Amino acid sequence: MRVKKSVKKTLKALALGLYLAFAIAPILWIFLTSIKPPEDIYTFPIKYWTEKPSFDAYRYLFGFAKFSKYFGNSVFVTMFASIVSTFFALFSGYALSRFRFKGKGFLLIFLFFTQMIPAYLLMIPQFQMFSGMKLTNNLFGIIIIYIGLGATFSTIMSKGFFDRIPVSMEEAGLIDGCTRLGVLFRITVPLLLPGLAAVFSFSFVNNWNELFTAALFLDSDAKMTVPVALYSFISKAGIQWNVLGAEIIVALVPTMILFFFAQKYIIAGLTQGAVKE
Repeated sequence: MRVKKSVKKTLKALALGLYLAFAIAPILWIFLTSIKPPEDIYTFPIKYWTEKPSFDAYRYLFGFAKFSKYFGNSVFVTMFASIVSTFFALFSGYALSRFRFKGKGFLLIFLFFTQMIPAYLLMIPQFQMFSGMKLTNNLFGIIIIYIGLGATFSTIMSKGFFDRIPVSMEEAGLIDGCTRLGVLFRITVPLLLPGLAAVFSFSFVNNWNELFTAALFLDSDAKMTVPVALYSFISKAGIQWNVLGAEIIVALVPTMILFFFAQKYIIAGLTQGAVKE
């Protein structure tokens, strides 16, 4: 038995190590490319490490390439849309979980059905509608679209987390004289924080990485987000691979920071209610 357990642990460790290697290797390669001078990038055989590491690509990125502007646009759009989507999901998920009303079953089926519709089918009608409202080439127009696209999935996730919290706890608060809104924010929301962290994180990552809608709606250089800037940079002739690598590494930083600090809450939210008592 001990031999079997040790073999299982060894196999699990090897599998995890291989997965980690495959996950980290591309990021490590991009980082090494970003600190290589141009002459070391095109050498053959390939140099995995340069003898002259340099951070000139990062200096160029924030000094001349306007990347700080694109980065700021992405942070503003992503944070605004993610916070509003999560706040909306808090109330809509609560309503779908706690209240009974006519047409609730149909509404839930409709919400799930909307997730099967490709977002690309909505781009042309959205563009025509937003053009009429003068919201193209406008960061607030992109924020509205991101909120609309993310609200449904966030609501479905939020409802699932609310369903796992016993209603009896809220009923006890109502009996003690607390209002429905007071029960929500004093009792339910503290228990739901891991779930809300998961909702916010998924919304943040989707909004941060979104390209096609932003590329269609934003045609001004000053309004570009990070994905659009990366696409524009790749599309240009004469790509500086070290600068492109620096762009990718910087673009990964916010999501890495988010998951580093929120991983405990995200995992708790995703596994909440997974074990029956």
